[in-house]
Amino acid sequence: MLTRTCPLAELAIDVAARRAGSDDWRALAEPFQRWAARPGLRAELRTHIQSLPPEPASAMIRRSRETTTHFAWCLRDERDEPFSFWLHEYKPQRDWRHGYADSVHNHRYHFWTTILRGSYLHERYSATVDAASGLITSAELIHGDDYPAGTTGVLLADEFHRIPKAADNTMTFLVKSRPVSEWSVSFDPLTRTSHRHVPVETRLGELLERI
Repeated sequence: MLTRTCPLAELAIDVAARRAGSDDWRALAEPFQRWAARPGLRAELRTHIQSLPPEPASAMIRRSRETTTHFAWCLRDERDEPFSFWLHEYKPQRDWRHGYADSVHNHRYHFWTTILRGSYLHERYSATVDAASGLITSAELIHGDDYPAGTTGVLLADEFHRIPKAADNTMTFLVKSRPVSEWSVSFDPLTRTSHRHVPVETRLGELLERI
């Protein structure tokens, strides 16, 4: 069980206190930025992971997953908390497969993030979404820049972004809200095709209808 001396437990207390009276995810700016700027954060997170007993360590691994561009490690996911904590370990650029992170996309959840090491090119877009299909028909770049270690930022579920490249060994920490929509969408700027992304855990009803 996490204690108050654990960096994740301290952040959870701050986030829960700030979220208690507000639905505005941007209200987390002050506690998250303060936490992300603490000296030795990477070492604290490393110590936390190294000290996990076998059962919590196995649970963390079961919650984690591989994507086309990075490994997503779920460090904390308590049922009664309206958020979860993640480490994203980006693969070397040569190992990226064309897919989600390097397309224009949104997410089913809001999140705060900080770059623990490395850097990446982050682009924000305005997107036109077809009302009937829910898919993106066009996307326009608003702003893009290279962000180094120590950068923090927020992205809401209805905002669109893209990470076309990241330095080798880049790692980020994220505070994610619970899902606020059933799916997300992506748009490939090269082929101008859009896709809807529905998590498998929400498709049991469709499986039963089709089996």
